[in-house]
Amino acid sequence: MIVEGKLVAPWVAELRNACQEARADLDGRELVVEMKHVTTISQEGENVILELINGGIRFRCHGLFAKHVVKELNSPRKQESGDTAGD
Repeated sequence: MIVEGKLVAPWVAELRNACQEARADLDGRELVVEMKHVTTISQEGENVILELINGGIRFRCHGLFAKHVVKELNSPRKQESGDTAGD
């Protein structure tokens, strides 16, 4: 699955729904969300990314912005607490 542009409402809900639908058809295969040319991620977007990461979905990022956000969300501190508020 590929995400491009802005991850803000209503696209955040669309990502969550698309991932749920895709997981139903995976037959045990891994779901990878590829983040390409992402320019904006809202707080709601970060929350959904963290939810998906904790649900076992892997993210592959292109570009410094998306890599930074997903790296921060993948940190053990964020995953344990579920906290996505800024530092």
